[in-house]
Amino acid sequence: MITVHGFSPSGNCHKVRLLLEQLGRDYRWIETDSARGATRSPAYLAKNPNGKVPMLELDDGRVLVESNAILCWLAEGTAFLPHDPWARAQALSWMFFEQYSHETYIAVARFISGWTPIDSPRRADLPRLRERGHQALAVMERHLAQHPWFTGDAYGIADIALFAYTGVAPHGGIDLAGYPAIGDWLERVRRTPRFVAMPDPDPNAAALIAASS
Repeated sequence: MITVHGFSPSGNCHKVRLLLEQLGRDYRWIETDSARGATRSPAYLAKNPNGKVPMLELDDGRVLVESNAILCWLAEGTAFLPHDPWARAQALSWMFFEQYSHETYIAVARFISGWTPIDSPRRADLPRLRERGHQALAVMERHLAQHPWFTGDAYGIADIALFAYTGVAPHGGIDLAGYPAIGDWLERVRRTPRFVAMPDPDPNAAALIAASS
């Protein structure tokens, strides 16, 4: 049995849940609210010293962390990860892009907008984060103008990785209206078999999002 320690409103955690659902794998989900310190307990840190979610745990005690590494492990030998070495490398390049040029701006803007007080000094970073987020979206838009997916010729884990935070970019004040190809791609992802949506933030977070938009 696979156990996943995850925070449901987190895009990085939702990636793992979405792939597990679409693979039809049995798993146990332990809700772990990282925003309220659940990943800083001694028991959690003993398994994952980095103190983050998601964390995948096997019955034999093995632990795997980092969302995109978990996606790769789960997708191995399935249609969600290309078998051709070149196509696989292309998919991985988009997953690295997601972590270094996309998530670091779009996800962080969402977090600051939704999980920090209105008077937080971190909100001064929002204009820069939104600008860089739009730069990442522009790269994706150019790709999607010529290709339907990010995982080679078919839907797969690079699409899952990029979908998670792209779909909720407006939560961080990053409007998607100017990206028609991204909009079409988001709808294609939502129509894939056994798709599950990420839960909305809790009402308190939603109130912060509304107040900051």
